[in-house]
Amino acid sequence: MRKLKLQVQMTIDGFISGQNGEMDWMEFPWTEDILNYVREITEPIDTIVLGRKLAEGFIAHWANVAKDPNNPEYEGGVKFASTQKIVFTKTLDKSIWKNTEIANGDLVEEITNLKNMQGQDIIAYGGGEFVSALIKNKLIDELHLFVNPAAIGIGMPIFKELSKMQKFNLDDVQKFDCGIVVMVYKPI
Repeated sequence: MRKLKLQVQMTIDGFISGQNGEMDWMEFPWTEDILNYVREITEPIDTIVLGRKLAEGFIAHWANVAKDPNNPEYEGGVKFASTQKIVFTKTLDKSIWKNTEIANGDLVEEITNLKNMQGQDIIAYGGGEFVSALIKNKLIDELHLFVNPAAIGIGMPIFKELSKMQKFNLDDVQKFDCGIVVMVYKPI
């Protein structure tokens, strides 16, 4: 069975964006050690899953980066632009993006079917409501939480949809030169 990994940046107080979507708290530019970590976790993936709201910016951004060999993120742009993407949405019937399919059925059923298909691992990037639903339904096999050295007090959490406690094992912790700490958790 394929694994579903979550890669998400968050503040030390647990938010993935500000109340109005602000992301100015993220630490950039990334240092080579964290770039290597991201290469390592994205190399064995062949599918990206996204919610529609994040997909609108994510897909266009990485497609543009992939067109510019002088962009320092070019390698990532090529990877993300060429990887099959599935956008989970209730508002679109067909894809408006290259190399992207639309999923608008039952989330648990759709993700379970993806995980049971032949292929490499799957990675989820968000957005907040989509990730919250994945966590609530215990669909994620590895949580890669990129904790930035900032607190914002109020914003969008990803654990807000839980109706009961979930437990996780801490699998790994790595500190990077740019100040980000990645904590990897696996559900128990």
